[in-house]
Amino acid sequence: MKLYLKMRKKLFFVFSLCFLFQNNGISNSYRLIQPDTLNKKRLVLVSSSKIALASTSFIVLNELWYSKYPKTKFHTFNDSKEWLQMDKVGHSTTSYYLGYLSYEIFKWTGLENKKSILIGGATGLMYMSVLEFMDGFFDEWGFSITDMSSNFAGTGLFVAQQFLWDEQRIKLKFSFHQSGLAHYRPELLGDNLNEQILKDYNGQTYWLSTNIYSFLKKESKFPKWLNVALGYGANGMTGGQQNICIGNPDCLELKRERQFYLSLDADLTKIKFKSKIIKSIFGTFGFIKIPFPTLKLSKSASKIRWLYF
Repeated sequence: MKLYLKMRKKLFFVFSLCFLFQNNGISNSYRLIQPDTLNKKRLVLVSSSKIALASTSFIVLNELWYSKYPKTKFHTFNDSKEWLQMDKVGHSTTSYYLGYLSYEIFKWTGLENKKSILIGGATGLMYMSVLEFMDGFFDEWGFSITDMSSNFAGTGLFVAQQFLWDEQRIKLKFSFHQSGLAHYRPELLGDNLNEQILKDYNGQTYWLSTNIYSFLKKESKFPKWLNVALGYGANGMTGGQQNICIGNPDCLELKRERQFYLSLDADLTKIKFKSKIIKSIFGTFGFIKIPFPTLKLSKSASKIRWLYF
């Protein structure tokens, strides 16, 4: 039951993140008219909007879920061995993009670059931290040190690159395919495609996508948009730490295993478009890994997939 509730809570994380992706598209469309000096009206608008959004999300989360369960003293919960750490990579990715997108929006206000980096990174980390602390006061969850460590890792990846290179040369990305395992536990892994994208770790893959051109000399003719991506995924899971079968004992034969991937990718922000609308759309969905031929490595088998997503 705890695993199901925790998974359902994470759907809320993703919902909030998707809303911020829309903000990213809006901020990208305004980058050409970004002020050279601080625009106080924009800063007030952005700050108040973020506070309102975060406050509303906490209130909704409390009313929909937390209020239904008994409170307890603050406590920790060790979930470090669940889902072959797929949920931890998800935490890092969420924290990374919350910081990244918050930075872009604060830059749009004309706020100094260093301040935008620090405030943007802190915004994402604080949001995720509040959610973890809320968990700590409810018996059904608990404060997860490994979740917080993953949040710090995602924020750190964004902040470090922005200070070092003033750009994100190595981005965290996401892809999904239907695993075919959701029918074993549809209430946990998803009853339809939309739910499975968010809930089925077996079909999720998280990527470190590196832009090669960014590390070369400016006169290089290497394609600016072409990335090399390392992916991590897992399969054979119908429960957090062990497979649980409800009315279908076949799932006990599933092999829980980690999977690693090597592939190419495209950084859509490196492609020049005259249309601001297209640029905005590509910026909004830049967190999605583009399908390419991929080498898959795992204990059970290693093979090439000609088009993996």
